[in-house]
Amino acid sequence: MYKFSKWLQTTEYKNHSVAVASADASFRKYYRLSFENQSVLLMDSSLEKHSLVPFLDVTQRLLDAGVNAPSILERNLEEGFLILKDFGNVHYLNVLNDENYKTLYSDAIDTIVSMQKAEVSGLPLYDKKFLHVEMDLMQDWYLEKLLSLTLTQTQKELIKTLLDAISDVVLEQPQGVFVHRDFHSRNIMLTPQNKIGVIDYQDAMNGAITYDLVSLLKDCYIEFPREKTLKLVLEFRDKKGLQTDDKTFIKWFDFMGLQRHIKVLGIFSRLFLRDGKDGYLKDIPLTLKYVLDTASRYDETKELAKMLEKCELDSRVESENDGNLL
Repeated sequence: MYKFSKWLQTTEYKNHSVAVASADASFRKYYRLSFENQSVLLMDSSLEKHSLVPFLDVTQRLLDAGVNAPSILERNLEEGFLILKDFGNVHYLNVLNDENYKTLYSDAIDTIVSMQKAEVSGLPLYDKKFLHVEMDLMQDWYLEKLLSLTLTQTQKELIKTLLDAISDVVLEQPQGVFVHRDFHSRNIMLTPQNKIGVIDYQDAMNGAITYDLVSLLKDCYIEFPREKTLKLVLEFRDKKGLQTDDKTFIKWFDFMGLQRHIKVLGIFSRLFLRDGKDGYLKDIPLTLKYVLDTASRYDETKELAKMLEKCELDSRVESENDGNLL
């Protein structure tokens, strides 16, 4: 018996079979309801009912902007359930390869351009304070908790200085656009009609123009060569009609990537340590690789790359020493 079984009997989907579809990094769960080759998706947000109102709000903003977000078919806000249009079970991550990535990413870039036409009034602002709230997760959850490091005051001050330099560049670029915040290969669906379906956007904010582009092209779950990625970065710039030179726009993109991946190091660590979700540990090496590679390219952040490499080394040495003592 599912939590939603009683409510489901009051809807037109009462005769549908129920199967687990997926769960995400939050406490939401998804179930596929099927009947006679037709299916819909049930979102169970009973453990975080507060997320439903933002989800409904952002869904409407995207639909109004012509983005293919799932339409809402039934709702039970009191208990925390929604029934949504089903985009199927093919994610970008399932199909991306060296042959099709250019076409698929170009389509996804078009979707970002459309998303950035969505209304942003009333959405939380991605300002300097929030950029730092996110980046601070790295020190707390990744360096100090996951790697079990005790940072010196000098290291802490260096981190603060470097993160300030990153947020300064992030805020140089155009702001005030809709930011999905998690627009990557696991949250982009390829529908049976071969169209993009956008999901998991309830935490949208009003922020920088390159954020979703970074989520897409510097994906923590799949990697493509930098030279190919940068061509797509400039394709986005041109589709937006921005008169920004290549070097400047790529730097905006790279520093936005630093902000995001520094945050994600903390989030993946927290998902494991606090929430018991160890599946994200395998994605930390690629996330760290992005940070080290990008930070080493710019004078403002070279010290960050050196410091993180040292922290990784210190943590490995300490673990080896602990192992020798056992």
